[in-house]
This record gives sequence, structure tokens and C-alpha cells, in this order.
Amino acid sequence: MLGFEQLVNQLQRTGHRRLVVLSGDEAWTLSQATILRDTLPGDWLWLEENPSKAISCLLGREYLHAVFDARRGFDVSAFAALSGTLRAGSLLMLLVPPFSVWANRPDADSLRWSDSAEPIATPHFVHHFCRTLDADSDAIVWHQHRPLCLPVAPVLPAWQPASGEPQREQAEILDALLTMPAGVAAVTAPRGRGKSALAGMLLNGIQGSAVVTAPAKGATDVIARFAGEHFHFMAPDALLASTTEADWLIVDEAAAIPGPLLEKLASRFPRVLLTTTVQGYEGTGRGFLLKFCARFSGLRRYTLSTPVRWAAGCPLERIVANALLFDDALIDRKPEGEVRLTSLEPGMWESDPTRGAGVYELLCAAHYRTSPLDLRRMMDAPGQHFAVAQAGAEIAGALWLVEEGGLPPELSRAVWAGFRRPRGNLVG
Repeated sequence: MLGFEQLVNQLQRTGHRRLVVLSGDEAWTLSQATILRDTLPGDWLWLEENPSKAISCLLGREYLHAVFDARRGFDVSAFAALSGTLRAGSLLMLLVPPFSVWANRPDADSLRWSDSAEPIATPHFVHHFCRTLDADSDAIVWHQHRPLCLPVAPVLPAWQPASGEPQREQAEILDALLTMPAGVAAVTAPRGRGKSALAGMLLNGIQGSAVVTAPAKGATDVIARFAGEHFHFMAPDALLASTTEADWLIVDEAAAIPGPLLEKLASRFPRVLLTTTVQGYEGTGRGFLLKFCARFSGLRRYTLSTPVRWAAGCPLERIVANALLFDDALIDRKPEGEVRLTSLEPGMWESDPTRGAGVYELLCAAHYRTSPLDLRRMMDAPGQHFAVAQAGAEIAGALWLVEEGGLPPELSRAVWAGFRRPRGNLVG
């Protein structure tokens, strides 16, 4: 394992992180991951059964190295969230079946999004994921019965970790917030850009009182570390039910809080800071700005683009973003030209993956709570039909249809009476 020890040393010097895919039978992948865990010092989080529940307790914290077991089911939301908890110098080990059989194996995670009674195979997503790995020279894929080939390390400058003082972007936003009159401000960014640290720094600098809320208190550890004695947390529902008053309300991961609740909370305080991750694995996309934040007149919008917890150009971040189509480009230009309507089927992910990605990115840009589960559903769930409106080469609109009905008469009567609501049937 000398090669991995050298790789980790190099990652710590350059501030990057890497994905290592172990593809083979269950005994071999488990053995290799265990050897690496025992060889390389680190936290080595290990997510396998029910990873979404496990990851909810980890967000807002930082770890060194992790293993994600996707051999029986691939919860991509939890996988992406786990990648966001890893600090510079980390490896993320992904355990998967042999590539030759993976696409045809039932995926246990499909029970969450396919509306099927039994797990289904997910060939479109598996092929897309493998294409993403093939296209990235920094991807490390170790196949059983094949020699391991680690990529040649590029020559990069040494990374200078954040000192705890505000970085340039953070300092500019802090200056604006500290002089802000009454109103609402939103700070959005991909994970690892220092949003939570910025909120903690604000708490340390404001004159007056403040209260912090978030979907889970455990996810506010970074805010608490930077805020020190100025940190005061209340759960969203408890805060709404209380008579608490303060000069500032800080809402971390605001997009994960139901919109009506968030709007009521924001109306209670003279100054409000909303921070959220724009990438979709926490249940939102650019739609948070377009749909929810648009209701606040005079909203002040800020973004953080430079990574703080790892160096720019991180290979792990790039591969996860490409695999899950985390393209947060804001669609704010009206397509021009004659509009043509075209029907699409899920096979577009094989024959025309660029168009399929365009449809999904439009969904992320236009809707509030899009997540990678929607991507998996679009790719492989049965009974899906799509149509797009194109103006030239640009997608101007999209229609996503899901088949419903076909229920037995007895169940249909129960649905009509309001006693049953089968999964996947939006209309009774």
C-alpha cells in the first residue's frame, strides 16, 4: 500500500482529495478497503446500511478518509454529502460490484425513488457514472484481477490552509452584513466554501443579540466554533412557537427547511441571514434563489466561490459534480428562435446524454427542492416519459410525465375513498 501512502502525502501537500473506486466481488472489495483503513491513519467513516440516516448526523463536521459501500445500493445523495465532509488530504473509497455486471444488478436504493415493489436494475445511471470515471484522468479505479494503476501526480504548488481569519470573499461579505440595515441576506455556495464559518464570524462581530436555527443542531458545529460564546441555537419549530426576540436570525442550510416555516421565521426578526448549499444533494438547487428567495423584496444575495476546506481544482469535488450533474449555472436568458417540441424516452441517457443532462439542469434551475433522487428517477424509474421544447440548440422547456393508475378495482375504491394512497400515484 506504499502507493496510497505516497498519494495521501501528496494530497495533504496540495490540499486535494481523491475518489478511489474498488470494483469486484464482495469479499475482495471489503478486504482491500479494510487493508487501506488499517494502513492509513484517519477517521475512516464507513457508510453502508441506511446511509442517508447516518449522514444526517455528520453534516457540518469534517473527517479524514471515508468508505461508502454501494455494492447493494447506491444512495447518491448520501455519497455526495459524505464527500462534502472530507477535509483536504482525504480519500473516499467507493465499493461497487464488478463493472461487467453492475448495470444489471438490482439496486436496493431504487426502492426509495422507483415506485417499484422490488429493487430494479439501474443501467442508465451506472453507465453514466462509469463514463464519468472514464472521462476523468484523476479517477482511481481498482478492478479485481487487474493491477492497480495510480495516476501520475501533477506538479502543483503547496496549499496554504485557511488560518481562521476571514478569507477575501468572506471579509467582503462580512463588511456588507455588519453595516446592513433591516432586511434579508442570502449567502449561497457549494460545500466547503466557508458559509458556516462566515455565519460564525458574523455572530462574533455584530452588536446586539442573535439566534441560530438549522434543520439539525449537529450541523451547526462550525458556526458554534467560530461564534464562541455568541452562539445560541433553537430548533426551527421551537423558535417559531417561542416569543424569542433578537436583532439577527441566522438560518444555516435554509433550503432544507420547509418554505412556509422559513418565511414565518424570517418575518419575526429585523435582520436575517440565510445560508445554504446550492448543489442539489441537500435537497435544493438554484431554485432556492429563483423560487423561495424571490419573495423577499430587497434581498441581498452573496456567493462564495473559492474553496476554504480544500484547494481549488479538487479531483473528488469535480468527479462528484460531474457524476450528479451539479452544474449550478443560473439560467437567466430567454432562448431565441422557433420552438420545436420533441418527445424523449429514458434511452436518451445512452443515445444523447447531453440532452438528458440539459433537461435535468433545467429542472434544478427552475425548481426549489430538486435532489439527486430526481436524477436517478429520471434515468431509470419505469413509466417515465419526457418532452422538450427547443429553440435552436437550447432547451426552452421540458415536460416530465409519470404513468399512474392500473390499480386493482378494490385498491382503486380505497384510493377513491381516501383510505389508501399508493406510492407513485399523485392523483387518486
